[in-house]
Amino acid sequence: MTESRDETHFGFRKVPKAEKATLVKGVFDSVASRYDLMNDLMSFGIHRLWKRFAVALSGVRAGHRVLDLAAGTGDLSHHFAGRVGPTGLVVMTDINENMLRVGRDRMLDLGHAGNIQFAQVNAERLPFPDDSFDCITIGFGLRNVTDKEKALRAMYAALKPGGRALVLEFSHPVSLPLRKVYDLYSFTLLPKLGKAVVDDEESYRYLAESIRMHPDQETLKAMMEDAGFERCDYHNLTGGVVAIHRGFKL
Repeated sequence: MTESRDETHFGFRKVPKAEKATLVKGVFDSVASRYDLMNDLMSFGIHRLWKRFAVALSGVRAGHRVLDLAAGTGDLSHHFAGRVGPTGLVVMTDINENMLRVGRDRMLDLGHAGNIQFAQVNAERLPFPDDSFDCITIGFGLRNVTDKEKALRAMYAALKPGGRALVLEFSHPVSLPLRKVYDLYSFTLLPKLGKAVVDDEESYRYLAESIRMHPDQETLKAMMEDAGFERCDYHNLTGGVVAIHRGFKL
């Protein structure tokens, strides 16, 4: 699906670019309170393994500064806070106030106080100086960003030389049989699960549509290279249902 200069996609719909952020906000306002439960149900708990693998690829160690974009309820931030230790810092961010509030409360309940900060941030306009972070991650959030290229350029600018960025995102299954099964699950079962658990079928229909509209693995790799990242690669997980893209600022 092509986009005009002033339009973008919201799932399978074309909408004015100025409206997408508000539409996405409505989706996550609706699901914030049961976001973790739905993640466990719709991925059968496998999302925890995907995130642990992303953390392992991050190279984060004691004393590092980490920016976690679209952090949601903080699964990645939680692991990073343990890795950077008392001399490091994790900045946990989300564009959605409700999601950030849920995530902040969860982090405080888990005992993270001294080395984690919270900020409501738009990934396209990062309010940080250049060369600020050793690692920047965005987990299951890039597909919701209106201008993905702008967000990738902002991530590159905010990284320190030698730092790396990780994009953990739903992607495109590599085999046709898996693709067919995944489509059946995404467009038939997932909205019904959303209806049953959070009384919101439309938000999870959008989720399935947004995944299909997200760039495939090679396209996203090329986008990261265009943004300035070097040594870009990606790792397919669960047959390409999810991919972790990685790029370095050298």
